[in-house]
Amino acid sequence: MILVADSGSTKTQWITETQSIETQGINPVRDRKEHILNIMRTELMPSLCSDVSDIFFYGAGCIEPFMSSVSEALAEVFPESHIEVASDLLGAARALCQKEEGIACILGTGSNSCLCRDGQIISNISPLGFILGDEGSGAVLGKRLISEMLKGSLTHLWDQFQDAYETGISDVIDRVYRQPQPNRYLASLVSFISQHRTDPDVCEMLKDEFTRFLTRNVARYDRPDLPVNFVGGIANAFATEIRSSCEACGLKMGRILARPAQEMLVYHQNY
Repeated sequence: MILVADSGSTKTQWITETQSIETQGINPVRDRKEHILNIMRTELMPSLCSDVSDIFFYGAGCIEPFMSSVSEALAEVFPESHIEVASDLLGAARALCQKEEGIACILGTGSNSCLCRDGQIISNISPLGFILGDEGSGAVLGKRLISEMLKGSLTHLWDQFQDAYETGISDVIDRVYRQPQPNRYLASLVSFISQHRTDPDVCEMLKDEFTRFLTRNVARYDRPDLPVNFVGGIANAFATEIRSSCEACGLKMGRILARPAQEMLVYHQNY
């Protein structure tokens, strides 16, 4: 039996042909091996019904030298299984494009993209994180929302924002500059953006940010002939706006998958 994991910092989806199990998120940049082991033993194993022959784990933070803690933890829990650990971007590419040539993008808390072929990444424009890059991501949308409400085109929404979140400017500054994981806080504000997406200025902000993602990342692959495919909560929530931005940039819109684990499994069942 094949077990595929699609892991982010918040949650991990483990899927087989007959089961789907959700556990805490696993990010080896953040999590020590002992913590990863505990998640697998206490949250995954009690629900897993069958023996596993092959495991394919795709996750945020699964880069050298950190990814070894995931593979070592999996080897302890599944000593008889074949194990492969790779980045969430490779998982997205295989889910979206299978073995076809295409462009795969992640739009979630962060953003990323690649040109892929035969189930491998051919080229990748570095996302650079939410301070220097991550255009179109939840974190950057949240950052722009705050900035535009305080000194831009969205000042008319500030009172509604304060009422919705029972917060003021000092609280926002504290969460962004003093508290850990400001990117996750900023991404949590996307629900407010979604609620006000028909506001002309919010609509313009979304259009501008998704266009920035496409022009600074996707267009640099110089393959307007290929479909542009997406995974992630932001992509799923703002599919209409992203499609419009693709058309404006002369790019072909492909598929959007909110959660790619099922298509990752299909890839490994076929290849």
